[in-house]
Parts: sequence; C-alpha cells; structure tokens
Amino acid sequence: MTPLAAAANENLAQISNYLVYSSMAVYTLAFFAHIAEWTFGSRSKVARTAAALTGAPQEAAAPAVQVRGKGGTAVLDQPKVTTRSTAGTRDVPDGPGAAGGTVQGDLYGRIAISLTALAFLLEAAGVVARALSVQRAPWGNMYEFSITFSTVAVGAYLVLLALKKNVRWLGLILVTTVLLDLGIAVTWLYTDSDQLVPALHSYWLWIHVSTAIFCGAVFYIGAAGAVLYLFRDGYESHLEAGRTPGRFRSSVLERLPSAASLDKFSYRINAAVFPLWTFTIIAGAIWAGDAWGRYWGWDPKEVWSFVTWVAYACYLHARATAGWKGRKAAYLALFAFACWIWNYYGVNILLSGKHSYAGV
Repeated sequence: MTPLAAAANENLAQISNYLVYSSMAVYTLAFFAHIAEWTFGSRSKVARTAAALTGAPQEAAAPAVQVRGKGGTAVLDQPKVTTRSTAGTRDVPDGPGAAGGTVQGDLYGRIAISLTALAFLLEAAGVVARALSVQRAPWGNMYEFSITFSTVAVGAYLVLLALKKNVRWLGLILVTTVLLDLGIAVTWLYTDSDQLVPALHSYWLWIHVSTAIFCGAVFYIGAAGAVLYLFRDGYESHLEAGRTPGRFRSSVLERLPSAASLDKFSYRINAAVFPLWTFTIIAGAIWAGDAWGRYWGWDPKEVWSFVTWVAYACYLHARATAGWKGRKAAYLALFAFACWIWNYYGVNILLSGKHSYAGV
C-alpha cells in the first residue's frame, strides 16, 4: 500500500470515529426527547382511573340482546360476554402509546423519531467509512460488530415504523440500549482499523456475519417485547385482582400495548427471524469447511450458536403449545436471547477458540 493510500485510509478511519461519536450525541438528544414524550404524555389521575376500569374484566357490563330471524319467528339469543380473547390472555385494549394521546407528548415523540433517524444515518455512514478505511466488510472485530449491530437494530425499528406498525413504545428502550452498546464499543471494544486474519478472507464473511448481525438485532427487538410483556402482564394481573398499582407504574404501563399484543409481537418477531438464524449456522459450517477443513469442531462459538438455536427452537415450540403461552414462554425467549448475548460477549472475551476475533 502506498503512503498516500495509507493516509487516505487513516483519514477515513478518523471520519468513521467522528460519525460514530456524532451519532451518540444525537441518540442522546433522542433519549431526552423520548423522556419528554413519556413525561408530557402522562395523563391525569381521573384518566388513569378510567383507563384502569376500561382494562378490567367486563363481566358487569350489560350486554345488548341480539335478534335473529328463524323462519317467521324472532328468536332472542343470549349474548356471550367475552373476557379473554384466547386461553391465558385478557381481552384488554392497547394503551394509547408513550404520548398518552396528548398533543404535546406526540410532538416530543415525533422529534425523538426524527433524531433517531438522523443518528441512524450518521452511524450507518460511520460503518461505511470504517469499511472503506480497510477495504473490506466492517465486521472483523467486536468493535465493528457492535456498531453495525446497533445500526441494524435501529434500522429495523425505523422500518417497522415506516410500515405503520405500532412500535413507537419501543423507542426509549431502543435508544437507551443503543447508547449503552456504543458506549461499550468506543470505550472497551475499540480496535484500530486493520486487515483481517487469513481465515476471514472469504466471501462467506459477507454472508455469514451479516446474517448473524441481523438476527441478533431482530432477536433483541423480540426480547424487548418479551420484557415489556412481563411488566404489562403483571400490571393487568393487579387490575384483574382488584389491586391498585402505584401512580408511576400505572402512568407508564397503561400506555403500552396490552400484554396479549406484546406477547404476539415478541413471538412473531422471533419466529420470523429464526429461519435466518438457522441459515446463519449452516453458512458458518460451510465456511468452516472451506477455511479449516471441517464443518463442525465443537469450538465454543459453534457450540453456543447451536445452544442459542436450540433455545429459540424450544421457545417457538413451547409458544405454540397452549400450556407454555404467556409468562413461561416469555422467560424462555429471554433465556434464548441471553444465550445469544453470552455467545457474543462471553465467548468472544472469556473463551478462546478459532473464532477469537474480539480484538480486545
């Protein structure tokens, strides 16, 4: 490499760092905007009480009598009062969202989304600049993997918003964890731009690692839905039992989607990406065959990738079984995501193997 090319690559690496730090600054502004959305979206005590009553079981409501014709005779049908949509779920409407149905809360929410989109563009540009600085895919170490991971997670969130999905409630949690991810990346995981180790010089890097990053980012969104499901389900259980939750808890949780909606959201997200995770493991095995002459060698990364696959397979099977819907399935989903997190941080940093490319 000529000195001029080396200097150009160094400048691109510095630009990448600048863009990543700039995205962190904008994500911080988005974080405060989301806080303002939740704060100004809080409703009065009267409105919270009304919402709680609305979410309670409706056995006391007086049902209307339906009339149907049978021959020439009018027959009165005794209407059925539905209190649960399916076994283990409650017939409770979704909350109004973080903005709480208020104009001011909605304004701050829109500002937060705009800032999140701007931060996403800055971070994505930083990933591209990092790739250009080394003339390869920007996934050769944990720092590069981390900044790409958070970029993909935010991108998936913005795509769901663009598709008119009700996911704005995820904004505060997403921005908070993205800031945590980037903080860890630039503080402890940062590695100077460098070339790949010989085993990674393959087109399979683009296929295997890109799908692993995408799967992890989407699994994260599903895990966030499972966590919020547990909180919302506990809130609905309090209301169903006739207890009165605290003011702060009511103000926050009543604005989330219902527990049934969050449960369905988490399940659909995890089920949608699971086949791609299966492909990721298969692609990794094929790449291992090309690079090391064997498809499977019980390397720690290979083992924990398979353990993660088994955990998600058990979750999907359990979720489809009536006895494992709800909280049990949510705990299993979180365990599966914990396996993915351990496979990333724990295996890369604490264990040694052929996949030890942490760079820290």
